[in-house]
Amino acid sequence: MAKQPAKKTRDVNEMAKSIIDQITGDAPKEVPPTKNPAAVELGRRGGLKGGKARAAKLSAKKRKEIAKKAAAARWKSA
Repeated sequence: MAKQPAKKTRDVNEMAKSIIDQITGDAPKEVPPTKNPAAVELGRRGGLKGGKARAAKLSAKKRKEIAKKAAAARWKSA
């Protein structure tokens, strides 16, 4: 889900200045926050082995129950 920017309350003069700044190109560019590469790598490593580790841990009976439940949810009419 995409985050929505917080709405800023401005009076008429501040709003007019921001519009003029945007038109003239003087408005500061919003720089998206950068992610910590170490944290990204840790998350990726855990995500790559998570499904396989879970599947190996489950019994055949439990895997079958999970698959039936998923199929029922997939084909359920709205």
